Amino acid sequence: MKKVRLGINEKALPAEFSWEEKFQLVKSLGFSFIELSIDESDERIQRLEWTKEESQQLREISQRFDIQIKTIMLSALRKYPLGSADPGIYRLAYGMARQAIILAKNLGCGTVQLAGYDEYYLPKSSGGPNRFYQNLERITQFAAREQVMVTVETMDDKFINTVQKVAELKMVIKSPWLAAYADLGNLTAWQGNNPKLVAVDLKANQEIIAAIHVKDTKPVTNDFPGVFKDVSLGEGTVNFDYLFNVLYRSGYQGTFTIELWTERAVDCLKKLQLAKDFVTEKLEAAGYEITVS
Repeated sequence: MKKVRLGINEKALPAEFSWEEKFQLVKSLGFSFIELSIDESDERIQRLEWTKEESQQLREISQRFDIQIKTIMLSALRKYPLGSADPGIYRLAYGMARQAIILAKNLGCGTVQLAGYDEYYLPKSSGGPNRFYQNLERITQFAAREQVMVTVETMDDKFINTVQKVAELKMVIKSPWLAAYADLGNLTAWQGNNPKLVAVDLKANQEIIAAIHVKDTKPVTNDFPGVFKDVSLGEGTVNFDYLFNVLYRSGYQGTFTIELWTERAVDCLKKLQLAKDFVTEKLEAAGYEITVS
């Protein structure tokens, strides 16, 4: 039996809760860690400016409840993509990634997840992929110096929508400090609801996967853009039973993080408990033992 840790993304937790209340809730639900969110909001981007003292305050709360901050999700890179044609945004994206790495170091967090966008809100350009690679290479070099892992997530965008595409990045950027953050929902949505294609991608590239997002989605078709957010677990088309079994047989023992957008939901606590029970049951059925130590 393989042991794994199950965590929760911060955006699943009640927005009105203090940090102490969030950690207490996560502890009571049986999760082992929180994934810190740095999204597009000014409030969360401001966290990149935290002093060592401010980071230490949160770290002490984390230690008090024995709940780690294991990953930082830098989804602000959707608004400020690494491959932007705007020189100012291009530089800003690099600077934000550096700040996230420093924040991770100060929080005792080992992994920063980078959103794999060359461009998102603005039209894509032919130079976007190369700019993305150049920024990512510089970020990876900085992360190596700070001893923090950077992971590129498989996204809701065609630019990086398979683990194989992250593997191709690693063929150019040869660093042990660069890995993949596989999102089971995004992977499934892009593969036309064919879990066998997702399984092939996961198995072929298992050695570079450091973390996994657990969320549900609805697939992209010729006349439908897919649904990548706010799909309750079990209401989309992700075949969790099959994919968890594939991961177990492949030897995966990295983290699993449930990703929800329930922080302002009236029934947030109910949704959290249902999600935890849903994922726990399926992970254990695949053979995993969930550990909180």
